[in-house]
Amino acid sequence: MSESRFAPVLAGDLSRATARFDLRQLTPDDGEALFELWDDPAVVEFMDIEQPADVAAVQRIIAWSQSARAAGNGYRWGIFDRATGAMVGSCGLHLLEGERGSRGEIGYDVGRRYWGQRVMDEVMPAALAFGFGDLRLRRIEAFVTGGNMPSCRLLERHGFALEGTLRDYAYWKGRFWDQLMFSRLASVS
Repeated sequence: MSESRFAPVLAGDLSRATARFDLRQLTPDDGEALFELWDDPAVVEFMDIEQPADVAAVQRIIAWSQSARAAGNGYRWGIFDRATGAMVGSCGLHLLEGERGSRGEIGYDVGRRYWGQRVMDEVMPAALAFGFGDLRLRRIEAFVTGGNMPSCRLLERHGFALEGTLRDYAYWKGRFWDQLMFSRLASVS
């Protein structure tokens, strides 16, 4: 199997900054902080992961994100408050497809303490610039678990269009979940 066309881009320094936040790759050193965010049932309610039992469970997810980067299949940033250094959440592009399309899937989470502070409104443009600019994607998709209206509104504010509902599309936490499929296309000149 040939190397992913994204591998050379993902091998570089992918750190980003916004007015209030620093974005950098998640590392094992972030395990405790990410565990604290995901230990809140409200934060993981609509996510495709169980509430982690311990830091080791979070470390496995961090290792997965690092292996996705190494394979050229995706990247996940930790979002850090520049003023305090505290981890605020995470965001990334995954399931990158470069042979039979030019697309990726965006995912994100923000700790409850930071809800209502427009964290993702500030981070989303940086993530989209990375996807459409650095990775040269044609399409970025987002799958939102039914009922997560704040996520739907965020995506719509950033130019994503709802394409439809995928009924019983995903299975986690012991049940099937509807997924609302959103997408945004790169600007066409």
